[in-house]
Amino acid sequence: MAERKARADALRNRETVLAAADRLFARSASPRGVSMDEIAAAAGVGKGTLFRRFGDRTGLIRAVYEARIEPLRQAVAEGPAPLGPAAAPRERVPALLDALLCFKLDHRHLSLALEEAGSGSPYQAEHYAWWHGILRDMLERLWGAGDGEGAGEAGAAPDGDFAAHVLLAATRADLVEHLAGGDGVTRERMRAQLAAFVGRVLGEERTV
Repeated sequence: MAERKARADALRNRETVLAAADRLFARSASPRGVSMDEIAAAAGVGKGTLFRRFGDRTGLIRAVYEARIEPLRQAVAEGPAPLGPAAAPRERVPALLDALLCFKLDHRHLSLALEEAGSGSPYQAEHYAWWHGILRDMLERLWGAGDGEGAGEAGAAPDGDFAAHVLLAATRADLVEHLAGGDGVTRERMRAQLAAFVGRVLGEERTV
């Protein structure tokens, strides 16, 4: 019984820390401006607790990000259309990218903090590889392997791996921050621009 209570307390403490960090990133003008000291104070725990539980600042940011994006990941992995695996690629790819863009808009500073905190290539990160793999597989299903659909003059199918990178680049947090925070592009305008871009990448739908 005592062990179960300890686990419950640890889970509550973890959620308290994640919520405190999330609030601080949302309020900060710059992700770099949020320190581990501030997060510990807001959560009511010692800074040593943060390092023991999350390893370092990057680990904490990643944990907050993953907790917030988990419902979207579940919808993509197991949910119904248009995000879920049963949806046709032409429906699912635009829906997935729109959902990612909306998440980045709703969590601008948290998403930016994760990108800025990464060490090494961001393309090696687990969360990036997951989204890229989903998109690549959908694009390869849509275009096929050498069947000519969406092909260029040489008659070869487009490269789904490269196209998935390009499409994900359109939802990067630094670009979203630049457009929304710097250029003042509205949410609906950004979504419409992304939808138009994705439509051009996917090409026209064949009719029989």
